[in-house]
Amino acid sequence: MNVLLLGGTGAMGVPLSKILLSKGFSVYVTSRKSKGAISGIEYLQGNAQDDAFFYEVLERKWDVIIDFMAYRSARFAKRMPSILDATKQYIFISSARVYSESLDRITEETPRLLETITDTDYLSTDEYALSKARQENSLRDSGKSNWTIIRPSITFNESRLQLGVLEKESWLYRALKGRSIVFSEDIANKITAMTHGDDVSIGIANIVGEKKALGEAFHITSEEEITWQQVLDIYLRVLYEELGTKPKVVMTEKSLNLNINKYQVIYSRYFNRRFDNKKIKPFVDVDSFQKAEEAIRTCLKEFLKNKEFLSINWKLEAMNDKASSEFTPLDEIPSLHEKIIYLAERFGVTFALNFAYKVNRFLRKK
Repeated sequence: MNVLLLGGTGAMGVPLSKILLSKGFSVYVTSRKSKGAISGIEYLQGNAQDDAFFYEVLERKWDVIIDFMAYRSARFAKRMPSILDATKQYIFISSARVYSESLDRITEETPRLLETITDTDYLSTDEYALSKARQENSLRDSGKSNWTIIRPSITFNESRLQLGVLEKESWLYRALKGRSIVFSEDIANKITAMTHGDDVSIGIANIVGEKKALGEAFHITSEEEITWQQVLDIYLRVLYEELGTKPKVVMTEKSLNLNINKYQVIYSRYFNRRFDNKKIKPFVDVDSFQKAEEAIRTCLKEFLKNKEFLSINWKLEAMNDKASSEFTPLDEIPSLHEKIIYLAERFGVTFALNFAYKVNRFLRKK
């Protein structure tokens, strides 16, 4: 069986590739690099966002296509017919963020934000939760049933460690630089479901080729309840054990990310999330999923062995520094452009412009 993974290089895609390979499938992954890290997998070099490359890949025809890509809704609607024609089963990775707030445990029939909210400003956007719901609708309205929708919740591994809406680049990076972790009271006590990427991947792998999964939606999440404050406490304990010092924490009343990605805060992290996984349980033993505390501890310890970060959001760093009354040394910020962004947010536009003017004068004298 030939399985194609589109965008399958993240917290779920990498372990999923290994699992599929171990099951004897022929696994292909689109990648911008000619070679990948996993022996036995064929990497198709190219940008899957590029139409010419994308449609060329679809010409090969596939038993299963698993799609981790993020699309604008209009673009997905354009690509979808070709995808469904190119495969026997299309597994669309959606998100548990599509669900509305619920006092009960969330099932696959829980109403979605797209149908329940009245916030016209939000509805006018194609923000992630809404775009995923609209793309689910496109599949349901396609007239075909060779698709399966998967809705993961918060997934983590040794390279992705979240805290509320913060990726590790916005909280762990600061801690390792000796600055305060800035978190917020409005999110800290909300309940979430932290699921290891390996566990979600097992669930996805188990519905590959399953006729009973066609035309259906499933979420694959831990049923364990944990608050974001508890997640933070786990991180702090591990950092103290590994580094010998406990990072400082500054708690703001409201999330600073309300100024950056407010809809993710308001329509996701402000919700308590408890899941009922009855529907997926015939395919995967959810009760065997890794327990959050143990798995988070292991992943953070593994990360600390290498400490590889993605790019830093210097505007958010400046906001964090302002909240904690701290400063980032300018030689830590790689480019002049990013230095100006940081200074403008931390000290104001006038200060940043004066800095840029002085740098320009200095360079002219050289």
